[in-house]
Amino acid sequence: MKIIIHDLKEEEFKDLSIIGHDDALIISDDGTIHNCIGCFGCWIKTPGTCVIKDKYQNLGEHFSKCDEIIIISKCLYGGFSFFVKNVMDRSISYNHPYFVIRNEEMHHRRRYNNNIDLSVYFYGDNITESEKQTAEKLIKANSINLDCSVKIIKFLNNIKEINGFMLMEEC
Repeated sequence: MKIIIHDLKEEEFKDLSIIGHDDALIISDDGTIHNCIGCFGCWIKTPGTCVIKDKYQNLGEHFSKCDEIIIISKCLYGGFSFFVKNVMDRSISYNHPYFVIRNEEMHHRRRYNNNIDLSVYFYGDNITESEKQTAEKLIKANSINLDCSVKIIKFLNNIKEINGFMLMEEC
């Protein structure tokens, strides 16, 4: 299964030629996501499930059933948009609260055994080299935390450029 997390307007997303998105779980900003409150209830009170009762409470489980995550986000100061960052925060239940050493650093232990490929498409006018470097470090850190592989990190001036990149990747 593929998960596509994006912050685009519905019309913008529909205009994209994302290969194989018909069978993907699409996570988009419909205005109903609540912010992670950092309570760690998803680790202690309801392991694997967020304690906030909304349609995003099972993101950890959804991540456990996928083999690819595609993120499309506006690049804000070298990071994700607010919505995408919130989705990533709310998916923390994908990991155990216990720690392991990975890449000579302490990280959370896996809760699930699936392998995920991570592709990230940042868009925005005039993304600076400094923002690109920060974003690349962020994605590499996210991949270590999720124990997944980075497949693609692309920076786009215009979101429609994604069509060409995705078609090339599928070939």
